[in-house]
Amino acid sequence: MRKTLFVNGEYYHIFNRGADKRVVFLGRDSFARFLQGMKEFNTTVPIGSIYENSFRKKDQLGQFGNSVSKLVFEQKKLVAVVCYCLNPNHYHFILQQLEDRGIEKFMHRIGVGYTKYFNKKHERTGVLFEGPFKAIHVDSNEYLLHLSAYVNLNNWVHRLGNSVSKSSWEEYTYTGRGDFCERGIILEQFKSVSEYKDFALSALQVTQERKDMEELLLE
Repeated sequence: MRKTLFVNGEYYHIFNRGADKRVVFLGRDSFARFLQGMKEFNTTVPIGSIYENSFRKKDQLGQFGNSVSKLVFEQKKLVAVVCYCLNPNHYHFILQQLEDRGIEKFMHRIGVGYTKYFNKKHERTGVLFEGPFKAIHVDSNEYLLHLSAYVNLNNWVHRLGNSVSKSSWEEYTYTGRGDFCERGIILEQFKSVSEYKDFALSALQVTQERKDMEELLLE
């Protein structure tokens, strides 16, 4: 039984890492496949696997022509993805639940789907992630704003380059680049993208200093 109960309309920090801290994202192809899962599995309509869904889309295209994209995107979403960061051995999301049990269904689908993909590609078996995903309720707007900076820039927190990680930072800081995240939830609270960027970088500095101090205390 989860300590965190998911409530529609509320925001949650979702995170997990590879089993035994193993690397679970091995470059551009794995990032693309995981993000594809986040997009395609985010629907109240069961789609089976991404492979199966590709045939369903072709059937829809044959029946409805160019209106297929409208049909696909009019489906109800389970969650709103506010921001994300995929690092080599772990990930962070901020999700808003839109439908009952939406976060649980969404995370189960992408976890199972990506594990099957990864295991087949790398000829392995068994679990890929370290148990059930972790979840923390975001209980204030201030927390939400600071957390968005932490997630968007989480690869910077760990001093990782863009070649080994993937985040929604560019989607937030470059107008019109990407439509994956519901970034208006955050950006509409700032006068401009530049103002949010300054806020996030300032928040990151505080987070980095705190992380460095914790590491020193553990030595």
